[in-house]
Amino acid sequence: MTDRGDSTSSPESLPGAGGAGNNPQAVDQPAPGNQASTVERVADELRRAVFEGELESGTPLREVAIADSLAVARSTVREALRLLVAEGIATREAHRGVSVAAPDPDSIADVVRARGVLELAGVQAWPTASVEARERLREALDTYLAAVDAGASYQQMNQHHLALHLALVGLTESPRLVAMAESLVAELRVALAQIDRTRRNAHDQAGSHAHLWELLEADDVDGAVQELQHHLADAEVALQEALDHVGVTIVKDMKETKGTKGPLLPDIRGEPARARRP
Repeated sequence: MTDRGDSTSSPESLPGAGGAGNNPQAVDQPAPGNQASTVERVADELRRAVFEGELESGTPLREVAIADSLAVARSTVREALRLLVAEGIATREAHRGVSVAAPDPDSIADVVRARGVLELAGVQAWPTASVEARERLREALDTYLAAVDAGASYQQMNQHHLALHLALVGLTESPRLVAMAESLVAELRVALAQIDRTRRNAHDQAGSHAHLWELLEADDVDGAVQELQHHLADAEVALQEALDHVGVTIVKDMKETKGTKGPLLPDIRGEPARARRP
């Protein structure tokens, strides 16, 4: 992503006063020579904005706009965006720069099916799974349930929810299968966060996962397979609905913002940032 390309436009919405403004520590300047911590703070603020729905799928992430909004250097923003691209939260396209990931419905459907194969293999491996693998699943479930009960942020619930599903694959105790699952999860993160926001059914999902554990603990593998199949089928429908909603939102935003440069972005102190010259 070149500097020239990034300076030609700015996002129509960015986590400024509404995001970092409410949490000024998110992009505190680090001790001299410790740029890495600032990079991670900027990346975390952008993650939060994506998972909370402040930055929808397809939203451009412009270096200049973000740097002005969060009062940090463009080099810091550039490194933060590289982290998000590596995590699958954002995508980079030649001549277009970086934007929030907008998953393709057909690709997501394929990912969901592949994920199902791996997770079902994990459930079927329960009888031979080690005590350690079973305990990791139990710990992942407890962490997820605690996050739901505490009303954690969408970002935190998304992280713990996906960790639980990875722990299911972990029952196979195959590093290669787990690595494959981790790769698939990266492609689903943004879409799953969209589901959590639109459905707001975290407690129902938590109950389903707790029931799955009860079936496994009772060595009812067939019942657990059926429960997981039902959960995955429901998730596939919800993902498609969420992606349809995102598509409508992107088109609507493009129509509303066509020919405009967007509002001035506030920095983390809530003060208007001065527009930079191209």
